[in-house]
Amino acid sequence: MALKDMKMLNLQRNERIDVNYIKGILQPAATCATWDEIWNFQAKPDDLLISTYPKAGTTWTQEIVDMIQNDGDVEKCKRAPIYIRFPFIEWIIPSLDSGLDQANAMPSPRTLKTHLPVQLLPPSFWEKGCKIIYVARNAKDNLVSYYHFQKMNAALPDPGTWEEYFEDFLDGKVCWGSWYDHVKGWWNAKDKYPILYLFYEDMKKHPKREIRKIMEFIGKNLDEEALDKITYHTSFDIMKKNPMSNYTSIPGEIMDHSVSPFMRKGSVGDWKNYFTVAQNERFDEDYKKKMMGTTLTFCSSL
Repeated sequence: MALKDMKMLNLQRNERIDVNYIKGILQPAATCATWDEIWNFQAKPDDLLISTYPKAGTTWTQEIVDMIQNDGDVEKCKRAPIYIRFPFIEWIIPSLDSGLDQANAMPSPRTLKTHLPVQLLPPSFWEKGCKIIYVARNAKDNLVSYYHFQKMNAALPDPGTWEEYFEDFLDGKVCWGSWYDHVKGWWNAKDKYPILYLFYEDMKKHPKREIRKIMEFIGKNLDEEALDKITYHTSFDIMKKNPMSNYTSIPGEIMDHSVSPFMRKGSVGDWKNYFTVAQNERFDEDYKKKMMGTTLTFCSSL
């Protein structure tokens, strides 16, 4: 389906997209409309996929990967906005090609992006043995970041009030579904497939160490000077000022940075500024139930 035919993406200021469900997972209507094409996407053995739950360090990881692939050459990494450099396979950005079209037009080796939970990932990624980098962020900070992102992004549903969004997040009634199912599903998949599972909090605390893990995983070998350079240029403060990574090139009627910047704080523990005592108690109780039985653990403050 051509982008111009998708009237639901003809966004005007303050208008929001429609959403629907794919196998029980809430998704933008445009994703649902092209689901058969997405599901049948043909991955290649040398594809590298970056997968995250929304607002879990996706853009950060993309920039790190691009810097590693380009040997720390900052200028090469400014060749295009990040959403052009990394096709988002299930997404359609208004006024741009769909992620599928971008990916299919990209020469190999390709580096791609997704927010899909494991059960919705196109099967060809598993069949071709593609390397996948997954980044997980603690649920409380992820919730806060996603809430602010939805407030500023007309290409996602209106989040409603903080209180409403808090409940929707716990119930998994947000785009790309339950955070709990997402992080656990990918955690389990790492034992069967070539997946590097990283944590946002580790990346904040030990950035160079985690960048080295990524470098080794994708088969590069850079010296310490290059790693130091990458660590600096992928720090939050530098990326926030970089128009090739901060999404300021997206039209304001789609992403309104006056509501909340795309790159807002990038911190660990910001949830403490939003959760009430009652919400925190309710969250912790719910968290224990949903994370019972998994070896997956998170740090929600540094």
